[in-house]
Amino acid sequence: MAHKLTTSYLEDSLALFRFYKKMGEGAMEQVPDEQLFAALDGEMNSIAIMVKHMAGNMRSRWTDFLISDGEKPDRDRDSEFMAPPDTRESLMRLWDQGWAKVFEALEPLSEADMQRTVTIRGEAHSVMQAVNRQIAHYSYHVGQMVFLAKHFRASEWKSLSVPRNKSAEFNRKVVAGEASQR
Repeated sequence: MAHKLTTSYLEDSLALFRFYKKMGEGAMEQVPDEQLFAALDGEMNSIAIMVKHMAGNMRSRWTDFLISDGEKPDRDRDSEFMAPPDTRESLMRLWDQGWAKVFEALEPLSEADMQRTVTIRGEAHSVMQAVNRQIAHYSYHVGQMVFLAKHFRASEWKSLSVPRNKSAEFNRKVVAGEASQR
């Protein structure tokens, strides 16, 4: 799909969230079930743990987004790094529930809402700042997921962006409107 030019911050933000959701799904699709739950060492998180953490963050940040603090009192962040769901199906359900919160909160917003103020852990943020914060957070963890999946798949990995040694071909497709990095 070709990139769509927009001057709408909200439209572009939604496109970025969708891009990172798709990239995370592309990484998870390439690994067998057991690798969703594998970590490289005791200090690393598995893909499943990252999904659980992201879903917990998404529920907290985007539930009642404009009217309540983004760090909900019932969130237990530390528990997000323990005991992930034990099947691919339950993990993907959690992933989808988290992303649904993102889109349910953002899709109804107007450009004027970008000027509103929300709080996260009691700190004031413009809506635009809060959105930027979450784009950065989710892209960070999706990047970790991609790193792990690529490590596990090694030579079987299928690129989720521009494949190695295919830049010229990709650039031709972008110029022709046949492809986009997003």
